[in-house]
Amino acid sequence: MNQLLNPRVVTVLFLGFSSGLPLALSGGTLQAWLTVEDVDIKTIGLFSLVGLPYTLKFLWSPLMDRFVVPIFGRRRGWIALSQLALIGLILGMSVTSPQNGLWFLALLAFCLTFVSASQDVAIDAYRTEVLRERERGMGAAVSVTGYRVAMLVSGALALILSEYLGWRATYMLMALIMSIGVVAVWLGPEPEDPGTPPASMKDAVEGPFKEFFSRTGVWSLLALIVLYKLGDAFAGSLTTTFLIRGVNFSVGEVGAINKGMGLASTIIGALFGGILMARLRLFKALLIFGILQAVSNLSFMVLALVGKSYPLMIFTIAFENLAGGMGTAAFVAFLMILCNHSYTATQFALLSALASLGRVFVGPLSGVLVDGMGWTVFFFTTFLFALPGLVLLWVMREVVKGTEAANES
Repeated sequence: MNQLLNPRVVTVLFLGFSSGLPLALSGGTLQAWLTVEDVDIKTIGLFSLVGLPYTLKFLWSPLMDRFVVPIFGRRRGWIALSQLALIGLILGMSVTSPQNGLWFLALLAFCLTFVSASQDVAIDAYRTEVLRERERGMGAAVSVTGYRVAMLVSGALALILSEYLGWRATYMLMALIMSIGVVAVWLGPEPEDPGTPPASMKDAVEGPFKEFFSRTGVWSLLALIVLYKLGDAFAGSLTTTFLIRGVNFSVGEVGAINKGMGLASTIIGALFGGILMARLRLFKALLIFGILQAVSNLSFMVLALVGKSYPLMIFTIAFENLAGGMGTAAFVAFLMILCNHSYTATQFALLSALASLGRVFVGPLSGVLVDGMGWTVFFFTTFLFALPGLVLLWVMREVVKGTEAANES
């Protein structure tokens, strides 16, 4: 628990908050603003394209490995520059009206997601480099916590405030809150082992791949990254639909229990996982938390069999989110040890993009599976989808342990 007061962990907590805050301001909150201003639905749909930079951030991450902003240091300089730009863009959106400057607002929103994605790249690299080996689990946990809290602030809280302050004042307030991250990066420590920047852009682009693919068992590592959270992604892809249509809970009940308590459970799970990881080695944490993730999917199967039951729903949501939070803490720590500090920005961006492939493609397949086999068999199938990742983790236990040991030395 003393790790929570560690300056490196505290800095990562607030930078996680800084990373999560812009997301809703260019997504759900902006969509609500456009809806209130009677923008037509086709245009609102087109606005979803402004989020594209989040999926393509690895394309410009080599620039952030190669070049150093001449303030604060290699990683903190990029974070500070991104944060100042974000504050300016959010203020720009606050003085723009969907009625009189709709496409300029779209341009600002796109720029916001581009700079926000760039900030994410720099923060991921900084977190990987600044945390010591025994701090990575807790660092990953508090980063997830800060990110989720920020999404609440710029999402649910912003929507509530808009009814009293108006949209412009709400966005101005969000820009002010963004300054929390500026203070955090200003006061944050420099990494003890920042790595050596690539000597050229060619090295910045090619180096991360050459270095990573020179490792033992690299293809198995990549498969493990894709498979480890796959069962969890399958189970979560249609959770809301299942609770409403499968077992007939109301939308309000799902919002209060699944979204509200689920968020709290995820945060608690991440923090608890971080605390346990200070005592466990990474392989044991990945294995134990991965097993819990897989078993938690079976609780949805039981709920599908039993039907509408408030106590069972509460248990299922709490269990699934606790296990998912613990698994996420361990998985992010795993991605950290895979990064070479000379290429942290690019390698972490690529590995995290690879990890997200499962979440992208399971949605359509989940719908087909539910339609063909029903909810009970579907959730049992999601349990089965979690097993290959666990089996591969066990087969690769010496590789994972060796990578962790090499990272410590």
